[in-house]
Amino acid sequence: MKILAIDDQQLVILPLEKRLKELGYDVKSLVSSVEAIEVYETFLPDLVIVDINMPTITGIDIIKYIRNIKGDTTPIMVLSGNTDDDLIVKAFDLGVEDYMKKPLSLDEVCARVKRLIGQGVNSIANEGSKSTSTIIQKRCVGVVIPCYNEEERILSDEFLDFVDRNSGYHLCFVNDGSKDNTLKVLHSLRKGREDFISVYNCEKNGGKAEAVRRGMLYMAEMEDLDYIGFLDADLSTDLKDFDDLVTTIESTQFKIVSGSRIARMGADITKQSARQIISLSINYIIRKILGMNFKDTQCGAKIMDKDIIKIAFQQKFVTKWLFDVEIFMRMKKHFGATAETYICEQPLKRWIHADGSKLSMKDSFKIIIQLAEIAFKYRGKKYSTKAHVKKVNMVELQEV
Repeated sequence: MKILAIDDQQLVILPLEKRLKELGYDVKSLVSSVEAIEVYETFLPDLVIVDINMPTITGIDIIKYIRNIKGDTTPIMVLSGNTDDDLIVKAFDLGVEDYMKKPLSLDEVCARVKRLIGQGVNSIANEGSKSTSTIIQKRCVGVVIPCYNEEERILSDEFLDFVDRNSGYHLCFVNDGSKDNTLKVLHSLRKGREDFISVYNCEKNGGKAEAVRRGMLYMAEMEDLDYIGFLDADLSTDLKDFDDLVTTIESTQFKIVSGSRIARMGADITKQSARQIISLSINYIIRKILGMNFKDTQCGAKIMDKDIIKIAFQQKFVTKWLFDVEIFMRMKKHFGATAETYICEQPLKRWIHADGSKLSMKDSFKIIIQLAEIAFKYRGKKYSTKAHVKKVNMVELQEV
């Protein structure tokens, strides 16, 4: 049984292709809808799985070609994040056999395939292959994870389990000139999952701000990503919480959704008491500088619409630690009075202060000076995204 699968997002199509092959199907997958018609003619599939929202040639165009121009009765399944009722009715009117709405489980997709064209031959599943809990998402997300001397702290199993269970995610670990074996650990983490994990190596330590900035600009070059964010390597913010931030941004008009470590009933928010007192004082000063009612600008979990990455990250930051404040300041300078309407603070369900944090109590007092630098840097001038800085060198991406 031959299956032609077409989806312009590689992070979605690869897990689907792998699973269908495990089930004994002969699968050809395409991320270019332009090639679909030619491949359809030569491959002669028993089933076509197609996304709707693709550039140049849409899924509807492909369906029309198969049904109206060719007059073929080849079974067609739509796998799409488009939930418009009129479009779904149109697809069925054109003769599709099934319409699956993302997100949904990979197991459900495979069950529907089996119902339409039967079981694949020589199936690994028939020999004891277990079902998978992988979810096919309707959006693709890049996550930058800055790392400095994280050899002992990085939770490899948690990251691997997350990318295995959630299609549509690409993790980019940025090694910020670590002195220990962090780079070696990251390469090991990436091995076998090169399509879903990148390692970007900065030979010299430039600080978290620069590591995140370089990672974000690198990820912005990936065409199939809808949103890009960053997360601390110690996972003080849970990956499930991060996915909740993504759910919020994809269902609203916000351009930034920022995690917030607000202590409240039902949430597991743990901070050192001394750090909490200093944090409250600093946040008060930040609110005055920004002129925005933020509760927690410094949470290390944020997700952004891809179209504002250059606004937020094109130019280098003034400070090494308070780049979060600079991001919001740049948004305010670019969008003016409407900036707050594009930014959302979302309380986290869990945040745990991790031992070994690089920011000491002494460093916290230096933040006051850095805040003054930020206030001076961004005073009164409209922020420009024109690049007068050197472009990130993509050659610095270290392959395994």
